[in-house]
Amino acid sequence: MSKKTLQKSGKTVSRTAASPTARKTAGKAKKAKAAPPPSPAAKRPPGKASSGGATAAKKPAQPVAGNAAATATLKIGDVAPAFALPRDGGQPVALADFAGRKLVIFFYPRANTPGCTLEAMDFSRQAKAFAASGTAVLGVSADPLKAQESFRDKHKLAIPLLSDEKLGMLEAYGVWGEKSMYGKTFMGIVRTTLLVDQNGRIARIWSPVKVDGHAADVLAAARQLGG
Repeated sequence: MSKKTLQKSGKTVSRTAASPTARKTAGKAKKAKAAPPPSPAAKRPPGKASSGGATAAKKPAQPVAGNAAATATLKIGDVAPAFALPRDGGQPVALADFAGRKLVIFFYPRANTPGCTLEAMDFSRQAKAFAASGTAVLGVSADPLKAQESFRDKHKLAIPLLSDEKLGMLEAYGVWGEKSMYGKTFMGIVRTTLLVDQNGRIARIWSPVKVDGHAADVLAAARQLGG
């Protein structure tokens, strides 16, 4: 720094003048003392991004329910639950009627629908072959008796069709459950077939059923049981 001498009113005054370099250093020190304002990103809570920045964190995708198999309330070797229901024509049918015989029970969702019609017709075509193997065949749904009788007459079905409007047998056999179609879920019959042996125990379970060729597969399994 340099010293300058001034004369004022007869008095000599001395003061020190700062150099250009010293003035710049002092200015930088003042700026450093002032804290910068927080950036918009610092104010933003974690996990969020600005509208023009990175995409915000997404929630994991939820699984979509599909068409599941019937509730596993029965397994191979279990005793078949007893039942007594009216069949087409109104006559009562019970599990006890088939004591000592093999029995096929196929549960279908609804009479006169395409898949159920094909399945019932296939079992009807094989009715004599099942009888020759010592095996009885029953179809069961929640349709009322009038619907079962219309189903029988329209397609000339040769097998008894049981009506379980109160769902007692359907629930006991584990075939009443949640289904999905066209993005909607609802309760209904999961297409299922069971083969009961001569001792009244479950020998085979098919669920869910693929209709094409199914009756022939069930007949082959019934023949393998012997008797």
